Amino acid sequence: MRAEQLKGHLDGLLLAAIDNGARHGYAVMEAVREATSGQIDLPTGTIYPALHRLERADLIAGTWSVVAGRRRRYYTLTQAGRTALTGHRTDWRDFAATITAALESRPWPSTA
Repeated sequence: MRAEQLKGHLDGLLLAAIDNGARHGYAVMEAVREATSGQIDLPTGTIYPALHRLERADLIAGTWSVVAGRRRRYYTLTQAGRTALTGHRTDWRDFAATITAALESRPWPSTA
């Protein structure tokens, strides 16, 4: 999938990846990859700045933890993040339905 197709949808994807419980950054990346059957494979240079931005916006909360001797930051949704995710899901359904209707309609309206 081309990067320009993801514009405007990254926040929703990341919030959805965290919706089922706390995840560290790499696990968020893996969750998105798995949920999309590998069609969306985001690089770390995209994931971490976006997670930091979502945290500054109080949509997610991060806490440090040490697992197997490694320090990791785990992210969870805040109440504002849950509300935002609901909005992203609604917006996506509306957008997808509109585009599907336009692309699958036949015949196209006359331009004359």
